[in-house]
Amino acid sequence: MTDFEWNGTQEPEPGPSWERSHWPLDIDDDLTSALDPTQMEAMVKASAKKAGDTIASADLAYEAEKSIRAMMLIRTYRVRGHLGANLDPLGLSKIELPADLTPEYHGFKPDELDRPVYLGGVMGFEKATVNQLIATLRANYCGNVGLEYMHISDIEERRFFQERMEGEDKGIEFTPEGKKAILSKVIEAEQFENFLGKKYVGTKRFGLDGGESMVPALEAVIKYGSQYGVREIVYGMPHRGRLNVLANVMAKPYRVIFHEFSGGSANPDDVGGSGDVKYHLGTSTDREFDGISVHMSLVPNPSHLEAVNPVVLGKVRAQQVERDNIDNNDEVLPVLLHGDAAFAGQGIVWECLSFSGVRGYNTGGCIHFIVNNQIGFTTSPQFARSSPYPSDVAKGVQAPILHVNGDDPEAVTFACKLAIDFRQKFHRDIVIDMWCYRRFGHNEGDEPSFTQPLMYKEIRQHPKVSKLYGDRLISQGVIDQKWMDGTAQAKVDEMEEQFQSAKSYKPNKADWFAGRWSGLHKPADPETSRRNVETGIEKKLLDSLGETLTRIPEDVNVHKTLARIIKAKEKMFTDGAGFDWATGEALAFGSLQSEGYNVRLSGQDSGRGTFSQRHAVWVDQENADRYIPLSNVPHGDFEVLDSTLSEYGVLGFEYGYAMADPKTLVLWEAQFGDFANGAQIMIDQFVASGEAKWLRANGLVMLLPHGYEGQGPEHSSARLERFLQLCADDNIQVCNITTPANYFHVLRRQMHRNFRKPLVIMTPKSLLRHKMAVSSADEFTGESHFMRIKSDTNPPKDADIKRLVLCSGKVAYDLIEARDAAGDTNTSIVRIEQLYPFPGEPLVVRLKRMKNLEEVIWAQEEPKNNGAWSFVDPLIEECLKEAGVGPDRARYAGRAASASPATGLAKRHAAEQGALIAEALGHSVREEIRRQRKS
Repeated sequence: MTDFEWNGTQEPEPGPSWERSHWPLDIDDDLTSALDPTQMEAMVKASAKKAGDTIASADLAYEAEKSIRAMMLIRTYRVRGHLGANLDPLGLSKIELPADLTPEYHGFKPDELDRPVYLGGVMGFEKATVNQLIATLRANYCGNVGLEYMHISDIEERRFFQERMEGEDKGIEFTPEGKKAILSKVIEAEQFENFLGKKYVGTKRFGLDGGESMVPALEAVIKYGSQYGVREIVYGMPHRGRLNVLANVMAKPYRVIFHEFSGGSANPDDVGGSGDVKYHLGTSTDREFDGISVHMSLVPNPSHLEAVNPVVLGKVRAQQVERDNIDNNDEVLPVLLHGDAAFAGQGIVWECLSFSGVRGYNTGGCIHFIVNNQIGFTTSPQFARSSPYPSDVAKGVQAPILHVNGDDPEAVTFACKLAIDFRQKFHRDIVIDMWCYRRFGHNEGDEPSFTQPLMYKEIRQHPKVSKLYGDRLISQGVIDQKWMDGTAQAKVDEMEEQFQSAKSYKPNKADWFAGRWSGLHKPADPETSRRNVETGIEKKLLDSLGETLTRIPEDVNVHKTLARIIKAKEKMFTDGAGFDWATGEALAFGSLQSEGYNVRLSGQDSGRGTFSQRHAVWVDQENADRYIPLSNVPHGDFEVLDSTLSEYGVLGFEYGYAMADPKTLVLWEAQFGDFANGAQIMIDQFVASGEAKWLRANGLVMLLPHGYEGQGPEHSSARLERFLQLCADDNIQVCNITTPANYFHVLRRQMHRNFRKPLVIMTPKSLLRHKMAVSSADEFTGESHFMRIKSDTNPPKDADIKRLVLCSGKVAYDLIEARDAAGDTNTSIVRIEQLYPFPGEPLVVRLKRMKNLEEVIWAQEEPKNNGAWSFVDPLIEECLKEAGVGPDRARYAGRAASASPATGLAKRHAAEQGALIAEALGHSVREEIRRQRKS
């Protein structure tokens, strides 16, 4: 399509509608003046003089009063004209013009309707009759496009729409070639659905039938977006119409789609993965319009409606950063397609809308396209929402909304062109609400008349979009029936040819390690030590970072407590000992930056840290300016963001960011670990399974505070068991780390390996400042690396070990302290720092050295039905068998199974903790509880 043109959408020429000096052109800017009789009389007099009229003094007040009433009439149409628009293709939503849109409501008598009213340039009229004004207002605001924009506070944004929508010359007009191009895409979309329906009878395809106008409209976004500077578009959408978009917007070859319909994989034979149903898949391609190439990608998504939205936005943000286009946001465009019921019903929609003006998450405006079927699965709109339109939630961020009749492809295409124009100019979200229908119900095997008999009675006799629009163009003399039939047949012939070639089609290339992912690939065997790489740094870099992290600029006035923290940090670098968790983390970030990697950390309190431990941002106590020490590290950027109060949306955003940029360490931090519950859909459908389903690797890091310290059921557990239950096929990494140096190494390992996997870390709370949870300088430097298992700090000799306690996380230090206090010299405590992939190889090596081993215990703080026990039990059994030492199986020591993850009573917590430590070590429970309380 290269001929989309119409009148009334270019920048207006200077003229009456731009001359604001003599008239309050936008009456909403200065409504008080417009309604003041004295000022209005002066304005009417000036307008009459400009028009060459003379008004007698006696008539001036009357003319001013008519002008005031006309101004209120215009304003009412601007606010409520959409309620009189012709939007429903089926005619089931009866249009009753609101009373306040009539001239009578505003005080005009029948004998005044043909008399001129002075308007002073408003609507392009110096003066006009009331009937002329009404006809123009109804054409502008009550046609096949209904506009909601008066909820926007920005005057220039409102004027943008008034200048493009208002006036006698603002009709939607296309050139004959442009009309043919639109009809051709409608026919293409329609014939594609017909072809699938005939070739794959009874197979679900979630067709676009009834909403075909979306295809030429999306084509317009690409064409006009390229003219306005767009070079990349990232799409996210549900299953309805997805195959049509893949074929006729994204240009995915028909033969590939037909191959997938026949049960073939989208992946080469040697790639593996579980695959996914065809209407969940994505693709990427390049298309050229008028010599300008635009790269497009459609992000794969699950059936969880709207879940893909934050992923798209995060991916766009990463691409904008890479292009150094964050200030203008004009080169990379997010486009999200929605169903009407989902847009109104899914909370993630609002979470993503709220990103639109937030630092670090803004993408310069997203185009939202609602395919408004006027129904959910079987739920009618009146039962699905409490607002007139599905799009009403977007008013919360003052996004303009264009309602449009889906049976008018020109109107839908016009709305999309207007949307890209607005987005590129103001860098804000905009919504297109296309009213259409589902011709075959929720899917092609559904019987919609069970629940919507009247709607589907109308649909069965309703002409298709191509018929309606084709007849219209035939009546205009643009085409004839022969052109219509020939265009449809040519498309059928093309698809038939592709259908035949699909039988021998075999995918021969996977694209998941192309482009920005070049140089990365699938990992080696997860059971081998080759997965680890050396991640130590030079002493010189350690010292340099120490200077950066402890130097307070003269013009920065830090909090007195923070000054003490910085002083203590300075002592760590001076002594080469006592490095705490936050310092180890900062060293990981800074060292990666020095090597050219970027670091992006986000969460609800990430700047300071939920537990006042991080202090990545220093806030000046006198002027509230922000100082970020790591921003001074050369080569790579450090971005730390206090996010919106959202888990689902923010985690999805960061997943999308990491999907697009494997050269940035992307971390999402939960305020408390169990807050990840709010993002469970994103964890299950993207983080854990995205690579297997869609061949999309991802290096996202999740930091989840976890540990039992008597803080109750909501702030103890990050639900370790849920992540371990998701582990299979080398999909993710799950760690519960106990030392700052090991945390440092696992973060650096995440970027230094030649593959990417999501990394889930149970981060500590009390260990942030625990006297034993510290590291020395030499643990960060030299030929050091991440330790998947760690022996305790004071282990017995191998020959003396009779009891081995395996554990993970904070409980290790409780066990070590209790063992040492009891003088136990026969118990070794080994920490499993990485739970998945399970470190069987190094554990077997360690076990083989314990020749006199009699007992193996798995100790955990979590209840028996939670935590790692169910996951590690069979794996430990395998290791014991391979090592040929000790018992056949490990024994459990920990809390009893519980419906709640933790008690909220301090005494009960202490008793439970003491009991599990004593049980693990074979000590007296009573003495252990007394010791714990004393300590």
